[in-house]
Amino acid sequence: MKLLNTKRKVQEIRPDLEVVKPVKTKPYNDIDLNNWKEYSHIKTDTWWEFASRDKSNGHSNEYHGNYIPQIAQQLYERFTKKGDIILDMFLGSGTSAIEALNMGRRCIGVELKQQQIETVKNKFSSKELVTEVNLICADSADISVKEKIQARLDVMRSDKAQFLVLHPPYDDIIKFSDLKEDLSNCENTEKFYELFTQAAQNGYDMLEKGRFAALIIGDKYSEGEIVPLGFECAMRMRQSGFKMKAVIVKNMEGNERAKGKNANLWRYRALNGGFYIFKHEYIYVFQKI
Repeated sequence: MKLLNTKRKVQEIRPDLEVVKPVKTKPYNDIDLNNWKEYSHIKTDTWWEFASRDKSNGHSNEYHGNYIPQIAQQLYERFTKKGDIILDMFLGSGTSAIEALNMGRRCIGVELKQQQIETVKNKFSSKELVTEVNLICADSADISVKEKIQARLDVMRSDKAQFLVLHPPYDDIIKFSDLKEDLSNCENTEKFYELFTQAAQNGYDMLEKGRFAALIIGDKYSEGEIVPLGFECAMRMRQSGFKMKAVIVKNMEGNERAKGKNANLWRYRALNGGFYIFKHEYIYVFQKI
């Protein structure tokens, strides 16, 4: 009450002075809630539509299966602070790491293929690969990966990561390698779910309590029926201990390649087979409680 009265007295003496409110943020981001109207670019609904892929600031589309940078931009601003560490358990072409640096964050990326690690390394300077980006060639579903992640966290002077990204293969839709540990090479979908669950649990264990995670995934068709990979993997993350916060549907324009020229063929197949053509994928948001 005393502080309030003091402010009123100041305004009475100098009405031209603007009273500046202290910054009001959540523990997990830098958004000033006192000025929330200034963040109109941040999506808060569950339908995300992007006309095309962002190919600026180090991003490209040379790797089939990478998610679009706009997803990282939205998630990082909403659920991370500058200097936070993003942990990506399926790094791929490095989208998570590139956008982390673009936005003043850091990244630890786990990737199974050594050749892909070498490709991603070329996207960063030697200094960045020491201070801001740590790349680990390992199986994200193997429990031993946690020790490797912890070693990198120690170097980056953090006990845990502050945001988790999971963008696994969509089962066997795209074969990413010949390695038996690759989730795209599982003998069946149940094995895919098993290995994904292990990777999600490893990520959960390395994530700071109270912080957030994102699962980016789509479904598939097999033998005349839809296989709901997204829902199944989301349920397994809940079983790992995550609390589900959002189910976001994103249009697939911008991260499909060469589908346009086959549109008529896909339309015929849909009419003939009694199914619908995928135009979306999911972004599930979770919190570690």
